[in-house]
Amino acid sequence: MRARRLVEPARGFEAAEFAERTANAQRLMSKRGIDLLWFSTEPELRYFSGFHSPFWQSPTRPWFLLIPPSGKPIAIVPSIGATAFAQTWLDDVRSWSSPCPEDEGLSLLLQSIEACCPPSATIGTLMGSETHVRMPLDDLDVLRRGWGARHLVDATEIVRELRGIKSPAELDKIRHICAITSAVFEQLPDWVSCGDSPRDIFQRFKIEMLRAGADDVSYLVGGAGPGGYEDIISPPSGRATQAGDVLMLDTGAVFDGYFCDFDRNYVFSQRPDPQLAKAQEALWLATEAGFACAVPGATAADVFAAMQAVLERLGYVVGNVGRMGHGLGMQLTEWPSIAAFDHTELKANMVLTLEPSIEYGPHKMLVHEENIVLLEGGAAYLSSRAPFDLPVIV
Repeated sequence: MRARRLVEPARGFEAAEFAERTANAQRLMSKRGIDLLWFSTEPELRYFSGFHSPFWQSPTRPWFLLIPPSGKPIAIVPSIGATAFAQTWLDDVRSWSSPCPEDEGLSLLLQSIEACCPPSATIGTLMGSETHVRMPLDDLDVLRRGWGARHLVDATEIVRELRGIKSPAELDKIRHICAITSAVFEQLPDWVSCGDSPRDIFQRFKIEMLRAGADDVSYLVGGAGPGGYEDIISPPSGRATQAGDVLMLDTGAVFDGYFCDFDRNYVFSQRPDPQLAKAQEALWLATEAGFACAVPGATAADVFAAMQAVLERLGYVVGNVGRMGHGLGMQLTEWPSIAAFDHTELKANMVLTLEPSIEYGPHKMLVHEENIVLLEGGAAYLSSRAPFDLPVIV
């Protein structure tokens, strides 16, 4: 039985939402003494302009966006994108003929910067963890020499603050893709059998997700092995599954540019052995503890500590796991990290993953992941809660 197709929320955003995002950025710019924001990465261009395209997968052409102290953002884009950007809420779209390796938009970008801010201005861009600049390093050197005395500073905290709090329209999209994925996961045992290879299962899962209404399944990893799995990020194998194998699928599926990110575990043909059942129980209870702790005013580190305490009380060592969840939205992983080192204060309308994991035997690990949204009074699950007991696939 296939998952029924759910009613979709509205696609895209009203111009008023982009205007509010821009005004909020300009307010934070003024507070931090930044005269201009400059972006070159897909999520930031999409967040402030609404331009949404898979064409970003090509590394040939750079794309730029400037946010001045007031007014709408300015797009400086390759000519192939000019028509698409003209359909956004922006009024000022500048383009150059591209590809053009000898001047890939740099002179146009510099002219635009000079027109926007004085020679001694402070320019903010993404420089912090989990960010990058999407252009050749040589071009970045040319750009920094070209803007003279203008000073480049880190604006990562501005973007973190803005993108971390989801609007009602953003939450609708995330909630929808979580519902689609939850339904497909629930019905997976109906169309998977012992003997199927992980490769075949992954392919069928993607097909079912698209049939159910996902736009894409751009991230799908997992593993399967006797009594457990060890590697969950390599391509799926063609090995036929056997009785007692544990299967995990972890998916980042997309609806209208917004991700879900959670996993489900299954066991083939028999009930889990006591060691596996105990590990499943520990992760389920740790997730509940993280969920209860995830309230506005707590920190990401608090949520990590709550899950860690449960796992350690039940006899598991939380070693080099690094983190047990993260932010979620336009990207598969966003800030903050649910980790001991991240003291980000949690706020209402943040979307997080809770992702405790443990090693419960030699070469055996188990990962449990859910998606939640923080509300004023606490948290709510966006993914349908995984069952307490591992589902059995016959």
